[in-house]
Amino acid sequence: MLSRKNFLRALGLVGVAGMVKDLDASPRRKPLVVSTWDFGLAANAAAWKVLQSGGYALDAVEAGVAIPEADPKITSVGYGGYPDRDGRVTLDSCIMDEAWNCGSVACLEHIMHPSAVARRVMDKTPHVMLVGDGALKFALEQGFSKTDLLTPEAEQAWKQWLEKSEYKPEPNWELNHDTIGMLAIDQQQRLCGICTTSGQAWKMHGRVGDSPVIGAGLYVDGEVGAATCSGLGEEMIRSAASHSIVEAMRSGMKPQKACEDVMKRILKKRGNKVSKTQVCFLAVDIHGNVGAYSLLKGFEYAITHDGRNEVLQAPYMLNE
Repeated sequence: MLSRKNFLRALGLVGVAGMVKDLDASPRRKPLVVSTWDFGLAANAAAWKVLQSGGYALDAVEAGVAIPEADPKITSVGYGGYPDRDGRVTLDSCIMDEAWNCGSVACLEHIMHPSAVARRVMDKTPHVMLVGDGALKFALEQGFSKTDLLTPEAEQAWKQWLEKSEYKPEPNWELNHDTIGMLAIDQQQRLCGICTTSGQAWKMHGRVGDSPVIGAGLYVDGEVGAATCSGLGEEMIRSAASHSIVEAMRSGMKPQKACEDVMKRILKKRGNKVSKTQVCFLAVDIHGNVGAYSLLKGFEYAITHDGRNEVLQAPYMLNE
């Protein structure tokens, strides 16, 4: 691991792959489900039920993330998510299958399960992304019900924030206050993924992060692998992070090395602008090898395979 003041110098001298445990050395696992953060445990359990019964990986990831989306105790996903600075809870999500079929919604209000709406966008429209009022109109036409997503606890936190109105995104704020991204391989070797979030607390109304952006917060190629991201979404958008990781795997890198390589590129381009923010990657190749990596300490991911459901600490690049 590197200190912040030394990382730029180190980037010119040595790669990061040798500094961390090689996750790719693990046995290949299929079926498999992985997701970001420790609240991925309950999400993985729901997804695993679908996979165990021989179900489709796309159905598995949708069922999985529905758990945190409906949990009012999770302040960064769905119901219970912290609002923007205007007190409005806006949700972002995307879904993608092994054949590049995908759907996305952004800045969606009043709907508890944006990932399910993203699936409908994929299945029922010729489009990839719907946003704002248009996404809400579509969701209601598809039979989704309006819900007040602002819980009393989230409203209280927002009112407390208004006293100073300071917007300072912090790494791992409240630990695991972030996106859930999930990747799964089913028994037929189909690889699919999903990403869903309420975004940064106290953001400007209308702000959209990486989570609903195909190629930024999520990317899947059924012939190669998949990746999803967490952390400060603007950095994932700038780097097209998930797509970059999958393309690195296409060139022959294992998932762990691919995550490290893209992180190294972000640091080289962005320097000290990102050294105090969190950037997290989770990747799987079509063989079931897993890679996980973050810029700073604190990123956890959940992995489920062969009857095991556990949370692991991801290796990281920089000391705080």
